Amino acid sequence: MSKEELKNKLTPMQFHVTQENGTEPAHRNEYDQQFNEGIYVDVVSGKPLFSSKDKYDAGCGWPSFSKPIEGPEVTEHVDASHGMKRTEVRSKTANSHLGHVFPDGPGPEGLRYCINSASLKFIPKEKLEEEGYSEYVSQF
Repeated sequence: MSKEELKNKLTPMQFHVTQENGTEPAHRNEYDQQFNEGIYVDVVSGKPLFSSKDKYDAGCGWPSFSKPIEGPEVTEHVDASHGMKRTEVRSKTANSHLGHVFPDGPGPEGLRYCINSASLKFIPKEKLEEEGYSEYVSQF
């Protein structure tokens, strides 16, 4: 999609986050405190990114995941903006900015994927098949 088409499809915050590498306000976003079962997909491409099974409350103000859903859709890149060195995560298909990954998470990998709600669309487990994500039904 062109930038103009995306501006028409996305909310201003979704466009700012995914297309302009923005960050939404902490603790005031759609999925920070949501813990329903389902998957989170890229708001631009619809490609699966994260599972609610890997979501946890890190207390940082944004949705946090210990790992992405299996597959190559979440990519990592060096981010040296704002005088810091961080690891940015983006979606492979749409190249959407998602957030960052930090080495302070739970589990064997010790990672915390700190993701902007505005880059995500939640698909509840009850609607996975209806929305075209039937391969994920068995995970719940």
